[in-house]
Amino acid sequence: MFQPDEHRLDDPRAIAEAARAIQFACIVTSSGGALHASHVPCIVKHEDGATAVEFHLARANPHWKHAMDGPTIAIFQGEQAYIHPGWYPTKAETGKAVPTWNYVTVHLHGTLEAMRPGEELHRHLEELTDLNEAHRTEPWAISDAPERYIETMKRGIVGLRLKVTRAHGAIKLSQNKNDADHAGVVAGLTAAGGAAGSMAAQMADIRGRQDTGENQ
Repeated sequence: MFQPDEHRLDDPRAIAEAARAIQFACIVTSSGGALHASHVPCIVKHEDGATAVEFHLARANPHWKHAMDGPTIAIFQGEQAYIHPGWYPTKAETGKAVPTWNYVTVHLHGTLEAMRPGEELHRHLEELTDLNEAHRTEPWAISDAPERYIETMKRGIVGLRLKVTRAHGAIKLSQNKNDADHAGVVAGLTAAGGAAGSMAAQMADIRGRQDTGENQ
């Protein structure tokens, strides 16, 4: 991954946190001269200085059959948005402004190993479910479904774990812009709403932590 100095994210814990926040990844494995890609929700763990990504694939997906054959990368693509030059006060002052694209992305490289199909796979499914149900008034739990039904469903999937050996991140959220241009981008994205509004909130949070000297 190309990482401009002003946008690079190198701290392993911060990288894991960014991937955990995004959660959804494109898993790409090289095997037999071909690339195999699957898009999956993940559990990202960072413990004792080591990062791991846990996910599962449908047994009908041939990707898992190639999983242990070659290197794998998990690509987490977070918030992204086109940045209109007119949002910069600098454009009105000097005309020196061009469009760009803001984004958050994390690349985790490593090797895959299979989860045990019994308790280990069940634990993964509970963690993934709990993570996404915790904010609900009436969260759903695996135990809400008939046990025999769950066992049947589990036979249709394969759990995998990416043991991360290299991690890279890039957060390009106008950190290198002056306060006025940064504020202009935040205002423009906020007005756009939707995912752009979410990026605006993230930009404001990062700039606030920069101003207070808090680590990102």
